[in-house]
Amino acid sequence: MAKIKVQQVKSKIGSTLRQKRTLEALGLRKMQQVVEHEATPEILGMVEKVNHLVKVVE
Repeated sequence: MAKIKVQQVKSKIGSTLRQKRTLEALGLRKMQQVVEHEATPEILGMVEKVNHLVKVVE
């Protein structure tokens, strides 16, 4: 399975509770933090829901 790196580039302040929980589920707790995940459909869907707050680093 391919790996993707996800970096939080915008603050979660002002986001909905659902978006905040999605960031927490991805393991992103701080600005500019990078986490690595398998590129499963579940993870890709989570990234898509908060794509305005994160950046995918290949």
